[in-house]
Amino acid sequence: MRKLSISILLVSCVFLSACAVTPDIAPEAAPAGNYKLDPEHTSVIFSLSHAGLSQFTGRFDSISGTLSYDPQNPIESTVNIAIDPKSVNTGLPDFDAKLVNDGKYFDAKAFPDILFTGANIVRTGDDSGRLTGDLFLKGKTNPVTLNVKFNGAGKSFGHPGKTLGFSATGTFKRSDFGMGYLTNFGIGDEITLRIETEFNEARNG
Repeated sequence: MRKLSISILLVSCVFLSACAVTPDIAPEAAPAGNYKLDPEHTSVIFSLSHAGLSQFTGRFDSISGTLSYDPQNPIESTVNIAIDPKSVNTGLPDFDAKLVNDGKYFDAKAFPDILFTGANIVRTGDDSGRLTGDLFLKGKTNPVTLNVKFNGAGKSFGHPGKTLGFSATGTFKRSDFGMGYLTNFGIGDEITLRIETEFNEARNG
């Protein structure tokens, strides 16, 4: 029985290796067109200083968006992202509820969406660039710049078209959006973002 299990495992490994596809990391190799964000393979993680002792970290669990991609001129591409502030997740349910409902924080009943629209891209390398866009948060709009790395264009299991993968990092001040509560008591003003995302090629029909 043990030999049979090992044989099945080896066959599975060989099959998966044969099916694996290495993504093409050249931005110009990706198909032009419209893409839809894959929420199952997207993470938006934020962190800020907790009195200089640690980086308090959370994430959002409900994210959607679109990408219009031009491989011949990637800097002309545009991206639109929507985040539901009610999906904030710090691992502390009571605190999450406070972040969602309290007027000092997201106040999600009055401001139900966090939006980012990016259209200004400056290429910084073969597979990297700076994306500047407008972040709409709690009724205020300010520019935010993300350092973006193009991870490749490849096949995502279960999706018929191409998938583009990106990693991005950036910072902004929460006080710029009317969320400066407790900054004068050592709770960080600067928010650090880390984003991992995939966009699936939109298919007609």
